[in-house]
Amino acid sequence: MLPLGAMLLAGSVAAMAQTTPATADSSTASEGGKTLSTVTVKERAEAPEGKDSLRATETTIGKGRQQLRDIPQSITVVTEKLMDDRNYDTMKEVLKNTGGISFLAAEGGEEDIRLRGFSLQQTGDVFVDGMRDPAFYERDTFSLDRMEILRGSASLLFGRGSTGGAVNMVTKVPRLMDEHQVDVTVGSHGYKRAVGDFNIQTGESAALRLNAMSSTADNNGSGSSIDKKGIAATYRHGIGERDEFSASIYHLDNQNGMNYGMPWIRPTPAQSTTNPTGSPASATTILPLDPTAYYGLASDRNHGSATHLTLTHTHRFDRDNEITTKVRKGAYERDQRASTVRFAAATAQPGGAAASLATFGPSTVLTRGTQLKIQDLDSVYAQSDFSGKFEALGYAHELQAGVDFAQEDRVVYAARNAAQGGVVPTKASMTVDGVTTGNWVDESSRVLYEGNRFKSKSYGLYVQDLVQVAPHWKILAGLRYDNLTGDYATHALPAAAASPFTTTSYRMKVSEVSKRIGVLYQPTPLASFHFGAANSFNTSGEAYSLNAANVNTPPEQAINIEFGAKIDSADRQWTTRYAVFRSTKLHERNTDPLVNLTTLSGKRHVAGFEFDITGRITPQWEVFGSYMWLPVANIDEATGQTAATLNTRPGLIPVHSGTAWTTYQLTPKLRIGGGLNFRGRQMPNSPNTPPAFYVPSWVTADLMAEYKFDFDKLTLKANLSNITNKLYADQLYTGHYIPGAGRIFQVTANLKF
Repeated sequence: MLPLGAMLLAGSVAAMAQTTPATADSSTASEGGKTLSTVTVKERAEAPEGKDSLRATETTIGKGRQQLRDIPQSITVVTEKLMDDRNYDTMKEVLKNTGGISFLAAEGGEEDIRLRGFSLQQTGDVFVDGMRDPAFYERDTFSLDRMEILRGSASLLFGRGSTGGAVNMVTKVPRLMDEHQVDVTVGSHGYKRAVGDFNIQTGESAALRLNAMSSTADNNGSGSSIDKKGIAATYRHGIGERDEFSASIYHLDNQNGMNYGMPWIRPTPAQSTTNPTGSPASATTILPLDPTAYYGLASDRNHGSATHLTLTHTHRFDRDNEITTKVRKGAYERDQRASTVRFAAATAQPGGAAASLATFGPSTVLTRGTQLKIQDLDSVYAQSDFSGKFEALGYAHELQAGVDFAQEDRVVYAARNAAQGGVVPTKASMTVDGVTTGNWVDESSRVLYEGNRFKSKSYGLYVQDLVQVAPHWKILAGLRYDNLTGDYATHALPAAAASPFTTTSYRMKVSEVSKRIGVLYQPTPLASFHFGAANSFNTSGEAYSLNAANVNTPPEQAINIEFGAKIDSADRQWTTRYAVFRSTKLHERNTDPLVNLTTLSGKRHVAGFEFDITGRITPQWEVFGSYMWLPVANIDEATGQTAATLNTRPGLIPVHSGTAWTTYQLTPKLRIGGGLNFRGRQMPNSPNTPPAFYVPSWVTADLMAEYKFDFDKLTLKANLSNITNKLYADQLYTGHYIPGAGRIFQVTANLKF
């Protein structure tokens, strides 16, 4: 019924456009006396790939292919070429390459990502080809054509979440050509990576694309080992024709290690009533250790897998009107066994003194606790999206409309303690110089049970119209309706008995309307100025859990307001993007301790400026830059447990952040490049108390050199990242941090055939 309903909607719109259906052979079609050839549609279907340029002019994040200049909202596009130039092979590394991103170090490397100061990963705002991809796993770039970062509220497009923005990972698609590429990379810490990209034309309008990857390393530069493999295959039939079909399968297997993080430290023992001359919390800093240092167990791991099958059908009514229906079935597994590294008590330290920089050394004692994240997620998504252009009531319209459905089922497993009939492996303490009485435990001995389960079903309907109201003016307006039901059940055991289980169930029902408006002023084909406003909502069950305090709490509400511009150079070879924005969470959840209920009594806002530049300044000189200035970030209202944070700046929001990258073609065979990543000082996230200290700002520099051999099939590229071996904290939490990768050297051989 879902595709049928959307097709009926598309049919009615096509009728409004007064178009004539195509002939059966799809060779030509008549529209107002114009001839539409299949070849023209194929040329549109075969748009340039992300590997060809740093600059992008189109996006698919808006539920259909659109010109970036026609979207009244900021979007940063990172193409495959930029990922290859800088050797970025994970989603986190790519996002780090843009302004306004910060990272929370919690129970996983991607436990939360912040965009414009708001959660991104925890709210499920990660998408693959426009379909939600909410599971926690270390995403790889081997099958990506580009990554699109939409900034600001986006619930009209995607439903729940999307306060700070959304990330859409666009995968590679088969093309009508035979073209193959193999990349082999070796580098520091035993890094080895092989990636294959094979495009095979199987017929006049059919092709197969196969991507495969294998990566291993003793250390990723910040304490975690790497062992992962992936494969992605897509078959397209009817490319560019009236009816186009595709089927794709994706599988990623991660068997990585897990560096949970390092504890913060102060110059001298902590200041207290008994030690008034000690170091205050504001003096907290990072450890003077190489970022590759690892103090977890050899048995710690961050394993996981992601598998999904996607079926897609596109029906083109004519050159300007089409409907795309997608169905995806996914299965995700996560098996994280991590050690929380902390300093042992003063009584266990040499000389009986608490650990501090004054006493820190090879004999300092560390303890290792346990953090388990073992969970499965099964999902089914289906959506139909219509996009069309037509004239009605004397105005030109660009309409997008669609329906979508989602079903998610997540199970989280817990481990029994000894009194419940389980096994709790004992983790030995160790010293900084690596001396320990045991560096491995048998994780398979743990006895697991289903701790909780979250099952949800949702559907949404949306429509938005971009209307040309005057020669240089366009107005955008859109509405979306979402309906979601979530069922959450916890299964608890007595603290000291193997039974019985106590099951507590909660049900959440959400019905929300999202809105989006925008105005575009385009005085020339090179300049587009916009004003946009959109809202978003976040449900209590966005992290797949409910409780008695929040089950009946309405969704949080937020609004984003933005003024911006996209300006191309006279030769259309490079583009700049500017935006001034304000994002406000109007109703933020707070817990009232008097009645133990979650209320919408909080409010926070951020305001700032963004700038991007992308493209070729000259035929030899190519640049990419992304910068965010976020001077305003404040908690405006807070009650209950969060009352102490009132009028403070939230954590994980640096004032300055961004990146710059440039390459220059010195000769037809030799290309060189270099860039900077930077992030201003920021505070760790501290939900219920004001952050106590700042983490220092940092800047890292990268270099690249590439040589193309005479026969043009083989290219050799060398990358040196963090050339000064800068020591800095990259992912932050109140109790620990994960360091940024130190200096890494890699060499890649690229063969095209």
